[in-house]
Amino acid sequence: MDQLIEFASNNFILAGIWVALIAMLIFSYISAWTSPVKELSTHEATLLINKEDAIVLDTRPAKEFKAGHILGARQIKPEELREKNFKKLENSKDKPIIVVCAMGNQARGTASAMQKDGFANVNVLKGGMNAWQSASLPVSK
Repeated sequence: MDQLIEFASNNFILAGIWVALIAMLIFSYISAWTSPVKELSTHEATLLINKEDAIVLDTRPAKEFKAGHILGARQIKPEELREKNFKKLENSKDKPIIVVCAMGNQARGTASAMQKDGFANVNVLKGGMNAWQSASLPVSK
């Protein structure tokens, strides 16, 4: 323990960075846990798509979307995302929606904005398209 204190006092910047990283890690877990947006595994997303006819909203750029996307997914343009313009989906406010991005990080912001806009059941695919493709699930090109 004495060595840890000595290291921290001798390497103040490194110790500060380490503490900041731990704090950010804890914050990310707490914010995900308390968020009203639910993260779905690939299995849960598949069940929601098949049983409840969920809408898949892909937030990736057009080039990535054309390279491969979930069957039946709708792509939303980056300018619509920046403006938080979800008019395309106005008639689907009561349907379950799964927001998908490349790795699952950016989709949470879009899903939160959709919930604030009145969408009742918005979810995020945990791990994004990377998780979907890693699970060897079907992709449309």
